[in-house]
Amino acid sequence: MLPPVLTIDGPSGSGKGTIVQLVAQKLGWHMLDSGALYRLVAFGSQNNQLSLNNEDDIADYASNLDVEFKLFNVKPVAEKGQHSQELRIILEGNVVGVELRTEATGNAASKVAAMPKVRQALFQRQRDFRQNPGLVADGRDMGTTIFPDAKVKVFLTASAEERAQRRYKQLKDKGISGNLAALLRDINERDERDSQRSASPLKPAEDAVIIDTSDLSIEQVVEQVLAICKKGFDV
Repeated sequence: MLPPVLTIDGPSGSGKGTIVQLVAQKLGWHMLDSGALYRLVAFGSQNNQLSLNNEDDIADYASNLDVEFKLFNVKPVAEKGQHSQELRIILEGNVVGVELRTEATGNAASKVAAMPKVRQALFQRQRDFRQNPGLVADGRDMGTTIFPDAKVKVFLTASAEERAQRRYKQLKDKGISGNLAALLRDINERDERDSQRSASPLKPAEDAVIIDTSDLSIEQVVEQVLAICKKGFDV
């Protein structure tokens, strides 16, 4: 019998990354941040001196990608709605972080993401994260394409305005300046691009539970997701 999977899909800024980490910690399950995988493939390929022009070599590397997502020090802090937690991405035994967010890695990731053989390799690699006691998978097509047989599927959403505000606050908290109007425009453009693409467009699975997080706290969303899990998985 396959291990259980909880899929949490949704657009950028819907809160799925934070929710996935907290729910995985509370359930004691593994987690998958699918959005990081193409950057990891690009970064790791370059570290291993693989040519980004060799699709076969990159696909082979992707199919055997040695990566773990580990949560540490997950605990609430004094301010309501805020959590102290650390997600470590471990590639080939080494923790990687800011390296994945550089412009060079982003450009390389865009290149490898266009390779059909790499996409197929990562399709299977994502499925390989399905291990006991269970998996919480974060992405845009986890419930529709990668784990269509998942027993419990959640789709998080929020208004574009709310998601722009969240992104603006994140940047401000990191000491980075941002333009709210530009962030809102970027989110709307990304939503349209993600929902209109031919391969695995962003949309809720037919059997997904949709949660609008616009007016909910982190705790409220986690409580709702855990309640859905309890009903669906009897956990």
